Amino acid sequence: MSTQVSQLEAMGRELGEAIADTPAYERFEEARAAVQDDDDAQAKIAEVERLRDEFVAARETGEATQEHVAKLQQAQNELHSMDVMVEYLNAQEALQSQLEAINVAISEPLSVDFGGEAGGCCQD
Repeated sequence: MSTQVSQLEAMGRELGEAIADTPAYERFEEARAAVQDDDDAQAKIAEVERLRDEFVAARETGEATQEHVAKLQQAQNELHSMDVMVEYLNAQEALQSQLEAINVAISEPLSVDFGGEAGGCCQD
């Protein structure tokens, strides 16, 4: 591995450490821990996942109904209205915004948006 690549990897680690020290990341980590420690939130997450799995299975067999969709949406709405989840989603959005700004700063001199590319090549 070349010295230049090693230096770039070291800079990447430093950037990661600097991001981890930001208030946005710390808020996100605290919110995530709060969700993980909240029994009611964990129960609702499990319910949403179960309903999602049921819906996907029903859709694959052609048996999905509006009732499946309505139950899943209701459970998701209930989950997202929980105070602990509201804080988590807000913290996640703030961190994502910060990371997008960092991606723009990294990508700008390269004329390529590596964070925004999703496997496509050479499209304008």
